[in-house]
Amino acid sequence: MGDGAVSLVNEYFGTSTKRMRDYREEVLAIEPQVCVERAVLVTEAHRRHRNEQLPLRRAYCLQNVLRHMSIFIERRTLLVGNQASVNRAAPVFIEYAEDWLTEELDDIGKRDGDRFVVPEDAKARIREIAPYWKNNTLKDKGLAAFPETARMFYDLGVIKSEGNITAGDAHLAVNYNRVIHAGLKDFRRRTVEELEKLDLTGFEALKKSYFYRAVLIVLDAAVEFAKRYSALAASMAGAEPDAARKRELAEIARICAKVPFEPAGTLHEALQSIWLLQVALQIESSGHSLSYGRLDQYLIDFYERDLEAGRITEEQACELFENLWIKSVTINKIRSFPQSRFNAGNPVYQNVTIAGQTPDGRDAVNALSSIILKSVARMRLTQPNLTVRYHRGLSDAFMRECVEVIRCGFGMPAFNSDEIIIPSLLALGVKREDAYDYSAIGCVEVAVPGKWGYRVTGMSFINFPRALLVAMNDGVDVTTGVRVCGACGHFVDMTDFEQLMRAWDTVVREFTRQSVIVDIAADLVLEQEVPDILCSALVDDCIARGKHLKEGGAVYDFISGLQVGIANLADSLAAIRKLVFVEKRLSTRELWDALSSDFAGGDGERIRGMLLREAPKYGNDIEEVDLLAARAYESYLDEIGRYRNTRYGRGPIGGTYFAGTSSVSANVPQGVGTAATPDGRKAWQPLAEGCSPSHGADTRGPTAVFTSVSRLPVEKITGGVLLNQKVTPQMLEPRENRQKLVQLIRTFFDRLRGFHVQYNVVSRETLLAAQQHPEEYRDLVVRVAGYSAFFTVLSRMTQDDIIARTEQRL
Repeated sequence: MGDGAVSLVNEYFGTSTKRMRDYREEVLAIEPQVCVERAVLVTEAHRRHRNEQLPLRRAYCLQNVLRHMSIFIERRTLLVGNQASVNRAAPVFIEYAEDWLTEELDDIGKRDGDRFVVPEDAKARIREIAPYWKNNTLKDKGLAAFPETARMFYDLGVIKSEGNITAGDAHLAVNYNRVIHAGLKDFRRRTVEELEKLDLTGFEALKKSYFYRAVLIVLDAAVEFAKRYSALAASMAGAEPDAARKRELAEIARICAKVPFEPAGTLHEALQSIWLLQVALQIESSGHSLSYGRLDQYLIDFYERDLEAGRITEEQACELFENLWIKSVTINKIRSFPQSRFNAGNPVYQNVTIAGQTPDGRDAVNALSSIILKSVARMRLTQPNLTVRYHRGLSDAFMRECVEVIRCGFGMPAFNSDEIIIPSLLALGVKREDAYDYSAIGCVEVAVPGKWGYRVTGMSFINFPRALLVAMNDGVDVTTGVRVCGACGHFVDMTDFEQLMRAWDTVVREFTRQSVIVDIAADLVLEQEVPDILCSALVDDCIARGKHLKEGGAVYDFISGLQVGIANLADSLAAIRKLVFVEKRLSTRELWDALSSDFAGGDGERIRGMLLREAPKYGNDIEEVDLLAARAYESYLDEIGRYRNTRYGRGPIGGTYFAGTSSVSANVPQGVGTAATPDGRKAWQPLAEGCSPSHGADTRGPTAVFTSVSRLPVEKITGGVLLNQKVTPQMLEPRENRQKLVQLIRTFFDRLRGFHVQYNVVSRETLLAAQQHPEEYRDLVVRVAGYSAFFTVLSRMTQDDIIARTEQRL
């Protein structure tokens, strides 16, 4: 069948059960809408508890939602828990921002991409409660907290950080391992013990007491939430005529009466415990990238005991995981229109990590690793992101299984390499056993599950090509004409390439400094306004320290911003050096005038042709170009290494920054704000995404791309070195080509020290057909950046960006 159509029948992985296939279709048929229940219940609790200390006020808000929100149990599900009143509906987090929501209410359903239905009664309720939050939201206070210069960078879009002040943080994995093995009752016991030890005559002790009291409220609320489902399931079982379903509902009632308060005893109980808390955490905060961690490692003992006792078969286990993936795709998030362009496709970035190594360096692949692969392949959904931890000892047999999933054509799995990531974590001071237990978080960024603070990545975005234009324009932003840096010389007056590199160094350091100021202001307001109490309770060592995550409660706390347009920067510098300063075929004035006119006229087009065709390009194993990218990046890395986040010195190991290229879909809107660049890119067009080459610039095959990427200082980019590759489905049909792909990936990681790679397996023809006839391609999933999305929900510009990516040959 054509690669545009989706079949859940797979020649390699088999077919999921009819109930899961039907359940999947039932969920995907639901049109995303906005749910106002959470906003109403939070407003109600906030009004009632305005006099309480902040942690308690936040706890009461979550308690009110979990206690009174609508709950339901779908007919086909074995796992229960819903984020909103309808599956795939996005709750409103009105305490984070109300201005864009009220302004866009009538337009959300008309967007070019990421559309949501907003029922009229929901609009009325939002307009009714919005005045309470006016000038009182996280966004309002965040914008007010920005110093004048930092606010200028933010308003101009030179540094983008809207997500930091319109949403919660997340970007972590909580300690699900402890939850399922000890139960929330252990978290509660430890909290009570710590609370009882406090001498409340001390300021710090009194402050901690509010946190501990808040933790007890949210832990009890989560247990009460589970018991609501237990009661509902029992009630439904009493009225259920089908004997088999009656037994299932009775079992759901039993499980939800037990977990998450008690330790889980079976795989089904463990997955239910995890899912109920995943839902509660998504309700507490609008932060995304809330990930599952290494499911195959911390669930294997449950599976093996069930198998040995005859309680479960491999296929039944696979069905439970398929159920979890369908549940995962019911989670949704609505963003403002500008922010949605940075996160095209409504992603929430729930990541599952499998494989890798054990703390003693042995291969960690187990029976659940393959079951998770199989279940993800059968479902072909956008959630969760699936990451495979690669290492030299990973067997060819498992690698071939991974390639078979890649062949399914929905952009998974992504590969992260232990060979570069574990040493980089050890260099940061992460303990060996923790470094070997890292997992992917959200896209390609990495952290230690259950021990890492918020936003391992996803802080502010810095537009590298726009910064280069500022460096060429004596410190003035070309797009707006506003001076954003001190004088650094104008390009037309430069007589050698080193002058430009000095100007770049000056500008990118100032951009970096301002990005840190923006980050700190956002973090301060998040700490003061919307701490996440349940999430903090489930991360070590918040309970031991009596601090929530924003105060420094985690064991580790390292964060990164995101750098956009790396390939454009490299190609621009290479073109300038060769054509202007080495070969002198263009004068500085000629190039600057061509850029200023967006290559208008015959002379402009001639110059653009030279830049596109005659200048060397990143992604082709041309050492001089790749080293230019690395050199330019070093200015940023050196500068960001000077700064500390707001948790530094407050408990965690770290409190520092590192780099990250996981730019999600930001390359598209960041390009919209960027004038013509010296690589030949026309004004307002998308930038290159991640650390991938510019579209069509990589002409020497995938090995050359891998070599170019490996010349970046990857060991310092712990926030993720995101590399997208694209091949046609036909390319992977021959068995020998699939083996070639295995060897290619091994070469990238073993010899070239690669960090990450992922594959889109879809033809240009299919994507063009999906643009023309979206109704026929509802299930077409593509890799956008560090995540997958349904192609037809993307904006036209994002779709075009994916279509333009280079199709590699093996």
